[in-house]
Amino acid sequence: MAAMTTPYHPDPPVVLDRREGPFGEVVLRRHGGLLQIIANGTFLMDTSDGRSERRLVDSALAALDDREKPRVLIGGLGVGFSLAHAAANPRWGRVTVVEREPAIIDWHRRGPLRELSAEALADPRTEIVEADLVRHLHTSTETYDALCLDIDNGPDWTVTEDNDSLYAPAGLAACRDRLDPGGVLAVWSAQPSANFEETLRNAGFQAVRTEEIPVVRGVPDVVHLALRPT
Repeated sequence: MAAMTTPYHPDPPVVLDRREGPFGEVVLRRHGGLLQIIANGTFLMDTSDGRSERRLVDSALAALDDREKPRVLIGGLGVGFSLAHAAANPRWGRVTVVEREPAIIDWHRRGPLRELSAEALADPRTEIVEADLVRHLHTSTETYDALCLDIDNGPDWTVTEDNDSLYAPAGLAACRDRLDPGGVLAVWSAQPSANFEETLRNAGFQAVRTEEIPVVRGVPDVVHLALRPT
């Protein structure tokens, strides 16, 4: 998700599209020069910044050292910052994005969000999978060098109750199983979580650490990083 602080604009937001999806109502709106995504009345993200989403991808890649053509799974398409940044780096060998909301995928393919992701979607390394991330991690047999997860406002601040299981032992075990040995799990959060760090260690991850990304106001965004043992 994007940081929860957005620039003030005097005019009210304009709804560009409103759809009923498999998990409730999803709205795309424009507020000044920003595009915003609202789910079930809750602000999710906008196009105001993108620093922390790009940091999510960069930190995961840096943790892989000099591994050639690593494959990354990005959990959550959002406004496309993470996808666009990953696709802009030729070092990634494959970029897979798992997004559960068909409306968000369509806004990127044919709607206003194309301005952020069109080049990335045209990249032959890019694959978009329409699926619930939690279910996909439990049922897929494909493995990756990196998982970059950004589907909530953090382990302690989930968008839907079903997402709680992703940060529990069984969910983290599924993440571990989707990683090749030495692979990295990177989780975006709007606030640090010492409890989540401990849960990662208990789930068998190593080199657990948290990187902070300063924001204009309030608590820094963070990226939780952990490695699957080799």
